[in-house]
Amino acid sequence: MCTRARGRDLPDTAAIAALCAARHGDPFSVLGLHADDAGALWVRALLPGAQAVTVHDAASGRALVALQSGAHEGWFSARVPRRRKRFDYELAILWADGATQRTADPYSYGALLDEEALQMLASGTLLRPDRWLGAHAMSLDGVPGTRFAVWAPNATRVSVVGDFNGWDGRRHMMRKRHVAGVWEIFVPGVDPGAHYKYELLAADGLLPLKADPFARAAEMRPHTASIVTATRPERGLPDTRAPRNRRDQAISIYEVHAASWRRPDGRVADWDWLGEHLVGYALELGFTHLELLPVSEHPYDGSWGYQALGLYAPTARHGDEQGFVRFVDAAQRAGLGVIVDWVPAHFPADAHGLARFDGTALYEYEDPREGFHRDWNTLIYNFGRHEVRSFLIGSAHSWIERFGIDGLRVDAVASMLYRDYSRSAGEWVPNVHGGRENLEAISLLRALNTSLGAGHPGAITLAEESTAFPGVSAPVSAGGLGFHYKWNMGWMNDTLRYIAEDPVHRRWHHDKLTFGLVYAFSENFVLPISHDEVVHGKGSMLGKMPGDDWQRFANLRAYYGFMWGHPGKKLLFMGQEFAQASEWNHDTELPWSALDDSRHAGVRDWVRDLNQLYRRLPALHQLDCAADGFEWLVIDDAQQSVLAWLRRDPAGGHCIVVSNFTPVPRSRYRIGVSDEVGALRTALNSDDRRYGGSGVDAAGGGIVHAEAVAAHGRARSVALDLPPLATVFLEAA
Repeated sequence: MCTRARGRDLPDTAAIAALCAARHGDPFSVLGLHADDAGALWVRALLPGAQAVTVHDAASGRALVALQSGAHEGWFSARVPRRRKRFDYELAILWADGATQRTADPYSYGALLDEEALQMLASGTLLRPDRWLGAHAMSLDGVPGTRFAVWAPNATRVSVVGDFNGWDGRRHMMRKRHVAGVWEIFVPGVDPGAHYKYELLAADGLLPLKADPFARAAEMRPHTASIVTATRPERGLPDTRAPRNRRDQAISIYEVHAASWRRPDGRVADWDWLGEHLVGYALELGFTHLELLPVSEHPYDGSWGYQALGLYAPTARHGDEQGFVRFVDAAQRAGLGVIVDWVPAHFPADAHGLARFDGTALYEYEDPREGFHRDWNTLIYNFGRHEVRSFLIGSAHSWIERFGIDGLRVDAVASMLYRDYSRSAGEWVPNVHGGRENLEAISLLRALNTSLGAGHPGAITLAEESTAFPGVSAPVSAGGLGFHYKWNMGWMNDTLRYIAEDPVHRRWHHDKLTFGLVYAFSENFVLPISHDEVVHGKGSMLGKMPGDDWQRFANLRAYYGFMWGHPGKKLLFMGQEFAQASEWNHDTELPWSALDDSRHAGVRDWVRDLNQLYRRLPALHQLDCAADGFEWLVIDDAQQSVLAWLRRDPAGGHCIVVSNFTPVPRSRYRIGVSDEVGALRTALNSDDRRYGGSGVDAAGGGIVHAEAVAAHGRARSVALDLPPLATVFLEAA
């Protein structure tokens, strides 16, 4: 790169021209402090827009030499007199606009990143790559500034550009660390709050400016720059939270799109406002956890966060990362867990994002049969590439370690597991064995859950997985994927189809309510009525219910009762707790005025009381994921659309749940019971007048006793007055 002449600074003219044109792949070999063949020291700088540059001794502040400008704009160099050993220096710069700057020289620093960490990144074993890559405000040799590092192995030149250098790619060209294809530079004087991107020169030309994949903050959309953040202590999951996430605990999740839950004064709420109002609301309704639709940075509001580009950055829509820390802390101090939706399956193709990041298919598969998701017009991560695996697994660790959240709900797992997902024959690439499973994705998910389990005991992962893939929530050691819970999409689809039927036809669809118990304990299930069920023309939950207004509300209350009595953890999307009449609209807040109507308020109160009973009675939650906790009492009365079952806890406590899915009251309906059942009283009844029901009490307003009257194959039974379109919970009196 440089021709050395004794006692003279004589870089190759082609190298200088390449530098000044921002086409040099190794700027550190030319710029900075270098010795010539005679041992004399020279300082060379490329500072487009500078009028004059002087070298100062950093220790004494004394001016040593004025750099001479060259033939190329911005090129300065000079021999430092009376210096034979390397020393710390500063550049005093007079800019063309009259501004002055005193700074350490970015090109005076040696290699920045740990060699072992780079090797681990290349091998896919670096669990927290964001501790090395991205922007890190720090002091280096006593000089404050920011270290930038980005993975772009196929770029021929990379620069960091920002508001600190006029977005000029010639100013801070980076050093390439060939062991991992990572480019790095320390820029003195760049403080938290600085905006930046990367300028990459690919083999076929200059790329659009790229946001930092590892940025911890970004500009508010539609702007797309990354933002340097201050280094902050990590929290991790509080010890007090871990026991509350176990499968023997009551877990009732309130799923929330934070940008449209409520909009104070018409604006998107910030984290502090949500920490006060959302946390208080969910707590009042008895939920145990909040689940947030993705709050990773994303360019398009209409994706609800599911097309994320900033997997390490909480979205700027609600404030900064410290605001999110305060929100999580407020929730957990109140006793609520926080689960965040996390999307490792795909990413959007926005020009400033990950797509062809260094001019090649770096984060995505090259072949569109593997790398393009037609359902969402997004790109699919290359799950087999070591550095991409580190990027994804590191993001998961980062959310738990930095913010202390309870866990991650992993989106679109089914789309990851199968190479032919949503593809016709000939439109997908088989795996190495000729099969349809994506072996790389399976390996990634197992590695993810193994590493999270080892690093964060008590934190949980939940899979949105809609197929019968075996062992989703089984331990990796037993051949499973290692998730703690799996969304029960089959239960959701079957039961929603059933409840949408007119009651007169339900006798022909009885199996849709009973089939879920065939496999209910094959996984650790969450029963989800999520945002996906109230969008894209599907209408609201209330809108799915048949009949007149009274029947629609009664149907919905009965269905929620069936859900809360059924084995499995619970999840309800915001607005459904008060029977929102309209389909969810992400552009506006929920229609809270509905609560002025006693029918909607009644549904809300019913959900609140369901949550309280679910938490109070161990029989309703301790064996949610075990067959020992469930027994059918009435399974075959399709003619009258009645079901009854018993829930148990390990200590012998029990609760009976009965659902009548017709508008016909059933007087003295006999249900066979086992010897453990004695006196019973109504714990909850969806037909109670306080919820908007007709007021029929199954226990007649008092206590019912099991009698020596045979029913349903048992020697003993209880006689109940079943209310119409209702679910009733009976506990031991």
